[in-house]
Amino acid sequence: MIKTRNGDIIVTNEGQNKLLEKLYGSVGGRCALKLLTAPKVSELAGKFMDSGLSKPFIQPFIKRSGIDVSEYNMYDFRSYNDFFTRTVRADRRPIDTEPTHFISPCDSKLTVHRISESSVFCIKNSLYRVSDLLRNKSLADKYRGGLCMIFRLEVNDYHRYCYIDSGVKSRNYRIDGELHTVNPIALGHYNIYKRNSREWTVLRTENFGDVTQIEVGAMFVGRIVNHHEKSRIRRGEEKGFFEFGGSTIVLLTERDRVEIDPDIMQNSADGFETVVKCGEKIGIKKAE
Repeated sequence: MIKTRNGDIIVTNEGQNKLLEKLYGSVGGRCALKLLTAPKVSELAGKFMDSGLSKPFIQPFIKRSGIDVSEYNMYDFRSYNDFFTRTVRADRRPIDTEPTHFISPCDSKLTVHRISESSVFCIKNSLYRVSDLLRNKSLADKYRGGLCMIFRLEVNDYHRYCYIDSGVKSRNYRIDGELHTVNPIALGHYNIYKRNSREWTVLRTENFGDVTQIEVGAMFVGRIVNHHEKSRIRRGEEKGFFEFGGSTIVLLTERDRVEIDPDIMQNSADGFETVVKCGEKIGIKKAE
């Protein structure tokens, strides 16, 4: 279930949800997923979406998804992926530049969870260890008592993402894996965030301490495109983008560094995701 920042309940991608229920809810569907989520299949799907043969899928997708094209820089796209990674008009995604404001890195549906002392957190009734996400126990221990923010992007969301603060970033660490959908329906059958291909980096921010950002690939997303290796970064600067498919970004913050806005925390506690936009304030720097 999803809520807007105004508290309105919305429903999205019902057709996609029904398909996923069939795939994950039957033996035949799960056998098909073994094939569909194989890296080679994902690679072939990616090549098709990069080709001009995929152009006819663009307009039907825009109509079916109700995408407001006035928000984006539109032109004669070369392929479906060219459209999928379209850029948004700057005036439609203003970046909150107040240093003490914690911003969303992307357009998404957000849930926030506190990381327990045992480094286990619950997402849609499934348990995940931070160390499973990172495959780095010492780094995972750094976030004990902090926050885990799950930003779930649907296929009709804007798929570029930005840095949440200025500072310095580490190099990118790649973890290969099976590419399953990040839709919540799948969580009842697979430990999605453990199995998916992902990439993470530590952001040493000016205002919020060390924040680890993890990009999680989804079904048919073999390519997570990050622009920079170890470098200085600037709040609101584009960090990278996902190619075709739904995807997820996870942010881990240290204890007593960030206080998330009350509506988002309440929605998460009540089992709702909250719609957020790239650059929007979602919390504040916690007073020392």
